[in-house]
Amino acid sequence: MISRFLPTRLRRMLGVKVSSRPPSYLLLDQPGSLGPLLDALEQVDEVALDTEADNMFHYKTRVCLLQFLVDGEVFLVDVLAPGLKLDPLWRALAKKHLIMHGSDFDVRLLHDLCEFTPHSLFDTMLAAQLLGLERIGLASLLEQHFAVAVDKSGQKANWSQRPITPKLLNYAALDVWHLPALRDILRRELKKLGRLDWLDQQCRAQIAAGKEGFAPPTEHDWRIGRSDRLRGPGLAVLHAIWHWREAQAQRLDTPPFKVCGNALLLKIAEAAEAGDSASTILGQVHLGRRHDRIFPSLAKAVHEGLDRDPATLPRRPGRDANHLSLSQAEVEFQERIRTDRDRVAKKLKIEATLIANRAQLARLARDPEGISQVLLPWQADLLRKEPALKATI
Repeated sequence: MISRFLPTRLRRMLGVKVSSRPPSYLLLDQPGSLGPLLDALEQVDEVALDTEADNMFHYKTRVCLLQFLVDGEVFLVDVLAPGLKLDPLWRALAKKHLIMHGSDFDVRLLHDLCEFTPHSLFDTMLAAQLLGLERIGLASLLEQHFAVAVDKSGQKANWSQRPITPKLLNYAALDVWHLPALRDILRRELKKLGRLDWLDQQCRAQIAAGKEGFAPPTEHDWRIGRSDRLRGPGLAVLHAIWHWREAQAQRLDTPPFKVCGNALLLKIAEAAEAGDSASTILGQVHLGRRHDRIFPSLAKAVHEGLDRDPATLPRRPGRDANHLSLSQAEVEFQERIRTDRDRVAKKLKIEATLIANRAQLARLARDPEGISQVLLPWQADLLRKEPALKATI
């Protein structure tokens, strides 16, 4: 039909519906089945890529599915399929330019999986941010530019379940189907505004950050939310029940938040801090469908926390030079830099934190000469021209 070649806005006016699924895809889930994908990769320089993981359903996050769009063909790779060797895929992919959306989590996930690092990248979410768009999610961008309504249920699906349903496979394929066209649209708009180099810098920084993977656990991860307000028994109880939750989540192979949320942990800890007895504290707790099975172990953890001397808890790590408190003069300087940043961001119609976040502002206030180590070149160039830093550097 001729209507498929019409601009999206005109198709909307005419009431033309756009298909929400690609014409076809190839599911690769058998040993030795990567051949068609590897052959396709040999013929191209760029690939659209997305991943699906099971972080909402298991204690340790796993990559479950890879989605590729290669020269108009969609390939879905079942990472959990037994006997499927992915080493040749990573070697081929390492040479390609990638188009992704919201790549930060995916790049870190793939690095932790197999130390994969992209050669280069165009992130459509970063592009949307640098354009100052209010809605930067993929579903919103597809609806806006292609009149495609995406079924968001796939965002909460358990991607580790097998077999993967046709509905989910269609959802997964759609995630990459429009990425090249979306990239072209966003690239044109960035070029008009002279911000293509900004995106290139952001994407390079994203790749560098991905090499660090996810932050490893530390002995201070239990210090959550309002824990800095606790000093006595509440702190010891929080330490005990946070570790109880971790142990239960690992045993049940489920994310810790599905055992119980941080709000409940803090509620229990604050009750202990206020001097409530164990029976009073526990009498107000219900753990949902698993209550009868895991409540006894929670009760034991609460008692252990109440019996522990808070002075024996792991001490907070020492602060490094970048975390020393700012002097009054530095606080005032930081506020002047923040004012400049906010004014520039408003003029550019982008989020102010894209130029410099709170931690970066503090570092600049302490050492403005180190701006090149704190910010990307495009960010530094913007702030160097403003009164606060211009008078200092």
